[in-house]
Amino acid sequence: MSDADGGRRPPAFGLPGDWFDAGEGQALIRRIGALSGPRVLVAVAGAPGSGKSTLAEALVARLQDAVLVPMDGFHLDDRVLSARGLLPRKGAVETFDAEGFAALAARLAQPAAEVVFPLFDRSRELAIAGAGVVAPDHRIVVLEGNYLLLDAAPWRRVRYDLRVLLDVPEAELRRRLAARWQGLGKDTARIEAHLANDLANARRVIAGSSGADVTLVVQ
Repeated sequence: MSDADGGRRPPAFGLPGDWFDAGEGQALIRRIGALSGPRVLVAVAGAPGSGKSTLAEALVARLQDAVLVPMDGFHLDDRVLSARGLLPRKGAVETFDAEGFAALAARLAQPAAEVVFPLFDRSRELAIAGAGVVAPDHRIVVLEGNYLLLDAAPWRRVRYDLRVLLDVPEAELRRRLAARWQGLGKDTARIEAHLANDLANARRVIAGSSGADVTLVVQ
């Protein structure tokens, strides 16, 4: 990917712009492509702001017969969160339908199955049922989300063929997340509130995730 001046522009997840062209990037693509079976599940996990969504999208774009399934479609609705006093903690592990996600992952593991799943609409801050489809000929399913590798029920029940974890220092996460919320027009007070929540969730991911087959360290 090049910018207007013809230079290399790093992708949003902080790895060099040519990361997929050689070395670690090519090794990861080859490793995923070599996974055997009619349907394989690849988990891409990391803290908020780690770049997992961007990495997962880039992988799917470079793999044949691959599809992306984000975890965010299992956000509980704001009305449910309000009733439970959890709206300020939206994005925390307890604000997701974890059992629903685990059930989806079990369905996704079935060979040649068509599976319909929900997608999260960030412009409206809500999940839309039936908005995504995994087709029977999608052999590689890349799932991405904060808590995929969390060593707690029901997350640990989900079986993946490959587990990828992004490791980003908290200072860098803070910088990226502050820029994200600033870009969405939030004022200073709201940015600080969002950062407190995001970084609390990031610490949960960092401390509680386990079982990664590949850990990508991003500075």
